[in-house]
Amino acid sequence: MARVKRGNVARKRRNKVLKLAKGFRGSHSKLFRTANQQVMKALRYAYRDRRNRKRDFRRLWITRINAAARAHGLSYSKLISQLKKADIDLNRKMLAQMAVLDPTGFAKVVEVANRA
Repeated sequence: MARVKRGNVARKRRNKVLKLAKGFRGSHSKLFRTANQQVMKALRYAYRDRRNRKRDFRRLWITRINAAARAHGLSYSKLISQLKKADIDLNRKMLAQMAVLDPTGFAKVVEVANRA
């Protein structure tokens, strides 16, 4: 059986991994084996945290809405239930944006929700 010379393919694979590891500290960006391990771990973290980012932002929006709602004498859960009863379909991201950037608009939304 003829031997397989993999010079080009192996070098490309290693360089690809080392390029992904650029910016890592010490041997994690210089030596192939440690760089490969760190790249695999980094990709796992990236995959996991793309999902966690959605959770984190939702928590942030809810916290902001809660703070703004309490300034108007309501709790977060009461505000959300009143918005549902009033048939106001604003998502949490937009409510949080309004609470931070447009307090008067948020106050009007709360007022409309209270009337319902």
